[in-house]
Amino acid sequence: MKLENLNIIIADDHPLFRNALRQALTPSFVNTSWFEADSADALQHIIDDRQIHCDLILLDLQMPGSHGYSTLIHLRNHHPEIPVVVISAHEDINTISRAIHYGSSGFIPKSASMDALGEALNTVLLGDIWLPDNTQLVEIDETQAEQIASRLSELTPQQYRVLKMFAEGLLNKQIAYDFGVSEATIKAHATAIFRKLAVRNRTQAVIALQQLEMEKVDL
Repeated sequence: MKLENLNIIIADDHPLFRNALRQALTPSFVNTSWFEADSADALQHIIDDRQIHCDLILLDLQMPGSHGYSTLIHLRNHHPEIPVVVISAHEDINTISRAIHYGSSGFIPKSASMDALGEALNTVLLGDIWLPDNTQLVEIDETQAEQIASRLSELTPQQYRVLKMFAEGLLNKQIAYDFGVSEATIKAHATAIFRKLAVRNRTQAVIALQQLEMEKVDL
């Protein structure tokens, strides 16, 4: 089956992988417009473009600014109408289970064949969830990371962006300059972030965010 006239975002920081993925999928997705993002901020910029109706996001969990599952959690809570499929070099059952638990509509290992990739996208675009063959999801325990994930979902898009800038070590005045607002506005965002994450300061907020990180793997 072929789906046409779609807008699909490939969010991955490896340009060769993005290009290979787009070229492999183009024959099966006629007249599809492909958009590429190499970071969480670039992805958000595309989504925020009101002239683009996004039909699907292919998301790498380890893009710059992504902090593991945090971008997936943010997308599912603020853009629930857009299906997200995680594409990852992590293929263990815990990673797959957490991705689905946090709202991914599918999980595609980077080792998957092109046939499997096309099947996965068609399945998700038709409203179903796609997983690799013989995948048995495991139950996700209510850990501290789960509590952080729930609290993170309460942040507004601007608060989430501020939190990521905290994680990058930027000062309030630097963030204010980037936003084009006063430093007092950033301090107000910070106060709201601390309250929602149940922490007292920037350091604790960054530590909380890091609990959603994943172990690094060689790609």
